[in-house]
Order: sequence, then C-alpha cells, then structure tokens
Amino acid sequence: MPVRLLGLGDNTVDTYVDRGLQFPGGNAVNVAVLARRLGAETGYLGCLGADEAGMLLCGALRAEKVDTTRCRVRPGANARAFIGHDGQDRRFLRSERGVRGEWGPFDAEDRAYIAGYDLVHSSVYSELGEALAIVRDAARRLSYDFSERWTDENLAATLPAVDIAFLSYPAASDEECRGLLGRCVTLGAGMAVVTRGARGSMALSAGRFHGHGISPAPVVDTLGAGDGFIAAFLMAILAGAPMDAALAAGADHAAQVCGYQGGFGHGATWSPAEAAVS
Repeated sequence: MPVRLLGLGDNTVDTYVDRGLQFPGGNAVNVAVLARRLGAETGYLGCLGADEAGMLLCGALRAEKVDTTRCRVRPGANARAFIGHDGQDRRFLRSERGVRGEWGPFDAEDRAYIAGYDLVHSSVYSELGEALAIVRDAARRLSYDFSERWTDENLAATLPAVDIAFLSYPAASDEECRGLLGRCVTLGAGMAVVTRGARGSMALSAGRFHGHGISPAPVVDTLGAGDGFIAAFLMAILAGAPMDAALAAGADHAAQVCGYQGGFGHGATWSPAEAAVS
C-alpha cells in the first residue's frame, strides 16, 4: 500500500511582483503535493480564502489529486506572500495573513481524518496554537518545519509533540548545527534535520550525526526547494530507508524542484491591480 501523508496548516499564494505571476504554495501544501508526485496518497487540511487566490490553491490541489475534503474555506482573502528576485533566488518582500489560522474547533471527523494518515506534516507558519495538542493526539507521526523561525521558546513548546523536526540554519558552522540538533532531540524530537542551503544538510537520529551535500541542478527558481527536500526525506524515512539515503533523496529532490517556477507550478498571471482589489 502507498504511504499516506497529510499536509496540515499553512498555505499561501506566492506572488512574483517583478514577473507578474502567482503560484499556489506554502510549506504544508508543497510537501503534500510533492509527496503525492513521489507516490504517496496525500491530503491537505488548512484554511483557504473564498477569494481568487484561495480558489487557485484549491484548484491546484485537486488537479494534483491531493484530498481537500476537510479543508476550511473562510470568507475573506487567502494568505499571500509577495516576492522579488535577485537573479534566480527569491527575496520575500511582505506577506498578508488572510484567513490563515481561522481554524475553529477540530471535531471528531477531523481527528479521524488525521488518524488515517501515516504521517502529518505541519510548520511554524500554520498558527495551530492549542490545536497542536489535538493534532498530536490524533496523528500517528508528526513532522514539523521550524524553517529559520525557531527560537528557544517555540522549540521548547513544540518539540515534545514532534517526531521529526526540520530547521533551517544556513549560516551556521558544523559545531553550531550539531548543538542545535542536540537541543532538539533533548527537548523531545525523535529525530532532527537541519538544512543549510548550499552547505547541504545535517541530521541527528538514534544518537548519530549524519551529513550530506547538495545535488547539482540548473536553477530556474529556488522557491520550494526546502519543501522538496522535506517531502522526499519523509517518503524515504516512511519507506524504512537509512538516514544517509533519506538525506540524499532530499537533496536530489530539492535540486529537481529548483528546475521550475513556484513550489510545484500551476502559475497564473497577476497584476498590481489585483492586489488593490484584494
């Protein structure tokens, strides 16, 4: 049977202001879609706006055969990130929160839906708050991406609930990465992974540190590369692969994601006039 993975939490529409384009995205969305492309059965549970941006996301998820039956569609604007570029590398300009985080209560059907997946993936951008405890109780396994927004406070509050933790620490030395990974496992994570940009990745699991470099790729757009790493890494771990193989799978898939625009494509045109309307 195929692996079942649920992306739960954040979504956004990545808006390339210098290119007049917009793409569905967000960490939990990207991981769900990219894991689906890698052979998993996936779903997405999050809060979508009832506007054009929310419908762009919903349409892309359905086109990718990601289940959306438990999504919340809320009146108002969807979350949106505005992005510029330095060459092929993205630069975040600002974001609009939209209806992100307007969860409402998680009922028995939500909990049963979550429990039907082998792993649930969420992130620091998902604004789960007290609902994280409900998700943890329902989920078989939980992975969580802190990105670069980890702090002593949110690590201590979140890691006791997390099986697999992801963090970004691109400027750190090997020693600093080992220290951060050790803290994560001490605070409760079953395993922890640090992505380091051009310096590759490092992980700590079962008392052992592992490291891996990047895979070469012609870079069209770096947006979503980290989510591509997470999707392939999780698929490898769920299939029983050793850590070194999982890190290599993540690196290879991150390189593939750099080969097209957006987190997983499905671009549409955008103009500043649309921002004024929204």
